[in-house]
Parts: sequence; structure tokens; C-alpha cells
Amino acid sequence: MKIHITIYFYVLIIVLFTNCSQKNTTHSVTFNKELSEHNWSLAELNPDLPSDWSSYKYLVLEMKSSSPQRFELGFKTENGLLTKLVHPFAGTWIRIAIPLDFYRSENTKGSEMASTWNQPRATGWMNIYGNVGRLTGIDTIYVRMETPINKPSLEISSVTLSNSEVEEIVLNNQPVVDKFGQWINTDWQGKVKNIDDLKKVWDKENISLESGKFNYSKYGGYLNTQVKATGFFRVEKIDDKWWFVDPAGHLFLAAGMNGVNMGTRTRTENREGIFAELPPEEFRSPSRNSNSSPNISFSAWNLFRRYGSDWKSKWKTMSVKRMDSWGLNAINWSDAVLNDKKAYAKFLYGWGIEDGIMGMPDVYSEEFAENADRVAAEQCAPLKNDSWLLGYFIGNEPPWTGRESLLVDNILTGPESATRKELEAFLSDGDSPERRKIFVYNTFKKFLEIINAAIKKHDPNHLNLGIRYGGSPAKDVIKLASVFDVYSFNSYLYEIPQEYLDKIHELTGLPILIGEFHFGTPGRGLAPGLSQVSNLKERGVAYSHFVENAFANSSLIGTFWFIWRDQPNTGRNDGENYNIGIVDVTDRPYPEMVNALKSTNNRLFDIHSGKIKPINKLPKGRIKKDE
Repeated sequence: MKIHITIYFYVLIIVLFTNCSQKNTTHSVTFNKELSEHNWSLAELNPDLPSDWSSYKYLVLEMKSSSPQRFELGFKTENGLLTKLVHPFAGTWIRIAIPLDFYRSENTKGSEMASTWNQPRATGWMNIYGNVGRLTGIDTIYVRMETPINKPSLEISSVTLSNSEVEEIVLNNQPVVDKFGQWINTDWQGKVKNIDDLKKVWDKENISLESGKFNYSKYGGYLNTQVKATGFFRVEKIDDKWWFVDPAGHLFLAAGMNGVNMGTRTRTENREGIFAELPPEEFRSPSRNSNSSPNISFSAWNLFRRYGSDWKSKWKTMSVKRMDSWGLNAINWSDAVLNDKKAYAKFLYGWGIEDGIMGMPDVYSEEFAENADRVAAEQCAPLKNDSWLLGYFIGNEPPWTGRESLLVDNILTGPESATRKELEAFLSDGDSPERRKIFVYNTFKKFLEIINAAIKKHDPNHLNLGIRYGGSPAKDVIKLASVFDVYSFNSYLYEIPQEYLDKIHELTGLPILIGEFHFGTPGRGLAPGLSQVSNLKERGVAYSHFVENAFANSSLIGTFWFIWRDQPNTGRNDGENYNIGIVDVTDRPYPEMVNALKSTNNRLFDIHSGKIKPINKLPKGRIKKDE
């Protein structure tokens, strides 16, 4: 009996030692090349992993990334490499569960690009754009980072598969966000240590902030110009150059800003423990998914710390002072309390885009035209006499462009609808990729014409700024925008080729507005955004180069930076946590960006007029992109 017990304990010790050894085995890589990648065989990571993942729902990783800079996580399968982008919490060991459906098939949910491709996780987030396929014949897990900043490292201690939901957690059970909303596991120059030091910085800005000298009119137009005044914003081509014209008849170029508000909220559901302290009730709101776990705003809490009980009114005054000082004369997706102080673009909702298939409503139904008329009556008619209104955006980054055949598949397999009936009749004469595109483009044309007619019916005074297209729409899609007054698109290149702007104007005959652009750098627990640069100084370099070269084009009349305030380091509703603000979470401006705004916005009139040349200095730390 003693021998059996001795053998039992001996075997148990061996098992425990073996399990501990496997658990403590860490696989690591340092990203230190311009294009840095590493491969691990499944046998290296976990000998028990099968090569066929068809029946599994999650890949579960326990890992630590030294940086919030995104990396590609891929699998080498028998049919090729499948990859997605992972944005992990930085500087701490985490468990993250990757839904394998992200790799199996393209997502068709979501009414715009961000809601289609951004997918939140409890300990980070993912962008799931990319190729998809069968998860069979897998032999390798692959990681890759392009243009790494400061030699980031990745450590992986556990790789398993699961068919049930796995709790995603910070493994040491310690908070990662402090009471000011800052990332605990990273330090940087100027990080807030206490409220007294923060108040000193705020007081210094209060004293030093003064109005800039941009020669702006009340509405933001150039006082040294005068053309016909109509009382509303309009567009006009003068001497082969397009301009906005402000209500007083002054030529106007939109040096714009998206999201001038009191702060984006972040989720607490299933992750309350990652916050050292939650804001008071005033800075919480119900979650979309839970009544017990609120969404919270550290940015708003910091504004209260700065201004006290009258913080909302004082925030408005400070925001206008800042924009006046920095040369910003237009806003979009911003707090409505600013709409009588700055030219503003109004986003219109309710066309059925959110409930449509891949952002395409049931355009052929009688209800669509009736609904469009109602939306315009409710949202446009009350604004028809508003002189501060720059114009209307009717949509944002349709996710079906370039995926027309997939849209058709989803309409055909979706619920009965007038559009499905119309599509089936159209395809009865032949089904091909080209015919599918024709149907989608015809449907989109009908969509645009109905909405534009409804807007002009209820508000003939203001501009239709169109849809802010994302990606690279086909020429036939661009042509359809000629129904608008302005062609708008979002760009995350470092410089927009002049030939591309000229081609848009050739196809539409319209002036052009850039609805979104930004530059970010990894740090402070924040990811670098869609256009990465190497540091904060280079963000300013990038702003000046992008904006000045854009306005050198005769058709370009506006640019809108995205976004006013850094996103939460724990992510907005879709997970995005970009370091792209002009102002940080503690309501302190980035001086590098402020200097660039002032310098460049002061030069725009002369650049667009052709009197001076734009700056030609691209930022460091760029990631290569397709033009």
C-alpha cells in the first residue's frame, strides 16, 4: 500500500512539474525590422493543437505586448495565409479569445466600414478586414508588424482552442487605467501624477490662450475677399478654383474638426476591475448590452475637475477659444451647443442605412421614398434658415463598395423585400459579376436621387455634402455623386495624389471635401490610428504636409481632422482606441499639433490661391499604403 501511495505521489509530482513547465514556457519575438515577422509551428506553441480548426469557435491566447501598436495574427493553412489585425492592451499579461469566424468568412453586418471591420474584445480589439477561408491544414501561427516603433515585443505563454466562451481578462487582476483615464502600465513625459499639477497646466493655458490672426469673418471666411452674399454657405468656382462662400459673401476654406465634444465613453461590462476608479454617476450612461454595467467617460470627468459645476458651459467657451486660436473654422459630428459659433456640417440619419443589408436600404419599396421625405422634413426643414449650417452629410463609408457580389448574395438570401424582388427579376436575364455591379449601382443611384430630392424639397438653402466615401470607390460609384453639391471622401493616406483629386473632379464636376484624416503614434496605451507616424512631433509634420498639399489642388475646399480628443485607451464602443486627438484625456492640447494647426491654417488661402507652395516634408514612421 505504501509503495502504491509513493508511486502515486511520484507520478503526481511529475505531472504537476510538466504542466508548470509547459505553462511557464514563453515564446517571444521582438519586432525590429521595417517589415518584421515571425512564425511558430503549432508543435512549438502547443503540441496538442490539431491542424483542423473547422469545429472550433475560439483561439485563446495568453500574451503580453509591450506596445499598443497593432500586429497581424495569421494562420498558415493548406489554402494559404489568413490574417487579421490585433490591437492588444499594452504592458500587461492578458487573455484574449479570438473568434475564428473572423477568419472563416467576410463580415456582412454593419452599415459602414468601421462597424463592419472593428470588433471589440475585453482586453483589446481587432480589425477583421482581410482574406478569409477554411481553417484546415494549419501548421503555423504567424505574427507580423510593419514599421514597428521603439522595437516592440510580443510574448505568448499559452495557445489553446475552445468551443465555449472564455473570459477575457488582465491576468494579474490589476487595474490598467488610473483615475484620470491614463494608462497605468506606461510612463511618459507629462503624465499626470496628481490634480494639483494638472490644475497648474490648465491655469497656464487659460492665461496664454489668445485668438489667432487668420483674417476670418464671423463665419470663418476670408475678410479680404468679397463675392455675392446669399445668407447661406454655397460653393462657387472662381478663376478655375473652387471655394466655399460664407453667408456674408467671403471666400471660405474649411479647416475642420470632427468630434468636438466632451469625450467618448468606454465600456465597463465584464471588465470593471481594469479601472482603478470609476467616474461618478454623472459621467456614466447605460451600456447598449447591459443595464448594470455603464459606459463611462474619463474625459468628461476631467472637464468637471477643471471647471466645476458649470463645466459644460465653460467647456463650450474654451473649445471656441481654442478653435479661434488654432485657425479651425468648421466642425462635424460635434456638440450641438457649438453650432452658433462655428460653421457646422449636419449628419442626417434615418434613411434605413443602419437597418439595411451591408448599408443598403430597401430602396425599391414605397416606404423608402416616404421615409426619406419624412426624415428630410424632420431634420432639414427646421434648419433651412440657419446661416451657420455648412451643409448635410447623408452617409458614411458604405461597406459594400468593392463587395457588390457579396451584397447581392446577402440580398438574395435575406428577407423578402421589394429590392430582392427587383434583383431576382434583373438576374433572370443573366447572373454575372458585371450584371451584379450594374444592379447595385442602379440601386445606389436611385437611393441618392430620392434622398437628394427630399433634402432639396425641405431645405433648398443648404448644400448636400454627400456621402463620406471610404476606401477607393470604383469610377462608376464616384460618377453617381454628381447629384451632390460637394464630393466628400475620407482619406488615410499621407498625401492625396493630385491626379486622384483631378480624376474625381473630372468624373463629378464637383468641388471636393475630405471628411476624415488623421495621424497617430503608439503610446500612452493608445494605438497609432489608421495613419501611423513615429512620434508626437511627426504628427504635426504629417498634418502640415497632408493639408497643405490637399489645398494646393484647385478643387479641394475642405479638410476635417478626425478627431478632437484622443479615444479612450480601453476603446470606444467598437474597440477603437487611437492616439489621434488634438487634446488628450486630461484636456491638455498636444503642443506639436497646436503649432502645426496654427502654422498651416494661416497659409491655406495663399496655398489655394497659388501664391505660395505647400510644405513638402513627409513624416517619419510611415506605413506603406496603396495609393
